[in-house]
Amino acid sequence: MKTLFVTGGAGFIGSAVVRMLVGAGTYRVVTIDKLTYAGNIQSLGDAFDAANHRFVKADIGDAPMMRALFEEERPAGVIHLAAESHVDRSIDAPADFIETNVVGTFTLLQESLRHQRQLAAAEASPFRFVHVSTDEVFGSLGPTGAFTETTPYSPRSPYAASKAAADHLARAWFHTYGLSTVTTNCSNNYGPYQFPEKLVPLVIQQALNGREIPIYGRGENVRDWLYVDDHARALIAVLERGVPGETYNVGGHGERRNIEMAEAICGLLDELSPHATIRDRRSLITFVADRPGHDHRYAIDMSKIERELGWRATETVESGLQKTVQWYLDNQSWCEHVQAGTYRGERLGLGALT
Repeated sequence: MKTLFVTGGAGFIGSAVVRMLVGAGTYRVVTIDKLTYAGNIQSLGDAFDAANHRFVKADIGDAPMMRALFEEERPAGVIHLAAESHVDRSIDAPADFIETNVVGTFTLLQESLRHQRQLAAAEASPFRFVHVSTDEVFGSLGPTGAFTETTPYSPRSPYAASKAAADHLARAWFHTYGLSTVTTNCSNNYGPYQFPEKLVPLVIQQALNGREIPIYGRGENVRDWLYVDDHARALIAVLERGVPGETYNVGGHGERRNIEMAEAICGLLDELSPHATIRDRRSLITFVADRPGHDHRYAIDMSKIERELGWRATETVESGLQKTVQWYLDNQSWCEHVQAGTYRGERLGLGALT
């Protein structure tokens, strides 16, 4: 059974990948996560104690630790998801994003290259380093068009800039050193186990508890929404069939305005969990000052991954939101646990640098 590393595997997207890989039983998975505020071993579910899973608490920027892990485990591939990912937090504390997303990725690329060069020829050929990135590196779109794999980079936030830098490093390590990197750029993810600072889980938690739902500006910003399990399947497809040096965009065919997402969530909660005194939770929506540098619209052209790797998103926004809202209703203890002492729904991203 081949061994894979999943960095950031106790986070939102990473844990979905780990649960899927471990559940399928095809690989042995080593989850690497330093368990910052958004990483939680509870997100791994039954995978945590599975025979084909190992959890290692470690920082990807710790070169000696990464080197020792590569030498011990001799993985056939890496799915690199470890990252600081919240735009608002990047506005307040950009140094954390540079350290993890840029320096951490550099360290992991170096140790992956060292590992690939030490493998016997038969083992080296199938080694893959899947670098997972975001559509935010491309900047903002007008009312039409979509990002393709050749769209020029134009990051607008510290988060996006740090991920753009990491993307360039991954491609440079392929072209210069021959490391078998494959890059993916995904649209906005949502689904179970997402830390409640992001739009979808934040709206769910605020609406569920009868609190004001803050929406930036007038809620007209557009995102392409991708259900997290669809994304996990895409990353596994890229690991197994992606071509080194190539880039694949991953999206959900789910363009929606932020206000539309908030209203849809409120409607689902009114149906599934009526509030004792609030008949229509849309009345809780409150427009607040916009995020600094807020990109207006993202849209993904994912025809390449559909055509070349045979991957397609299976969830619509409607079906994905139904599953997501129901999961949060059924898992309020998880929400309370991950938020305890770290984040209680307060406004972030006001530019008070730390």
